[in-house]
Amino acid sequence: MESYKQEFIDFMISADVLKFGDFTLKSGRKSPFFMNAGGYVTGSQLRRLGEYYAKAIHDNYGLDFDVLFGPAYKGIPLAVATAMSLSELYGREVRYCSNRKEVKDHGDTGILLGSKLKDGDRVVVIEDVTTSGKSIEETFPILRAQADVKIEGLIVSLNRCERGKGEKSALQEIEELYGFPAWAIVSMEEVVEYLYNRPHNGKIMIDDAMKAAIDAYYAVYGVKGE
Repeated sequence: MESYKQEFIDFMISADVLKFGDFTLKSGRKSPFFMNAGGYVTGSQLRRLGEYYAKAIHDNYGLDFDVLFGPAYKGIPLAVATAMSLSELYGREVRYCSNRKEVKDHGDTGILLGSKLKDGDRVVVIEDVTTSGKSIEETFPILRAQADVKIEGLIVSLNRCERGKGEKSALQEIEELYGFPAWAIVSMEEVVEYLYNRPHNGKIMIDDAMKAAIDAYYAVYGVKGE
């Protein structure tokens, strides 16, 4: 596993973004782990988060694209922080773009924030996590309505490695439905591999009992090959 992935896992825990316990997800599933990217609230956290996304984008998509699109609302700071990190780490200037929830009819009008989209733009969509693919379902027509763009792919922070709407994972379903790849900085499989019986600041986050709970969860909701 790449060192930045290990650092990112520790970073998620230190920021209290990735938690282990007993959680009820939006889908109604009872999960032994939960991730909330809204926990990144400081300047230094956002700077580091942007760096991890930039490294993952570099590894999975390269740097030959034009726009980072972050769906409102959580995708907005992700797109901004990552665009800055792409410039700082790799000297690559990409534009950032996000959508508004409501169309603005005065001043800077329209549905977009940041850069306008142009025909031929190559776009990477950036999100925190996707479980059902609902956000891309809403984002895809917005992008297509603005210009004739090519979506290079989707990048999220954590692949939960569980079933989406059907028998495949949300990321697999996105790839099949829309025809572009979907990657994550880390997968839950990598998180478990790294944290199992390994202390984080003196505390074991995934001990035998938590590992058993995670295994039981994936026995029901897991996806093969993820």
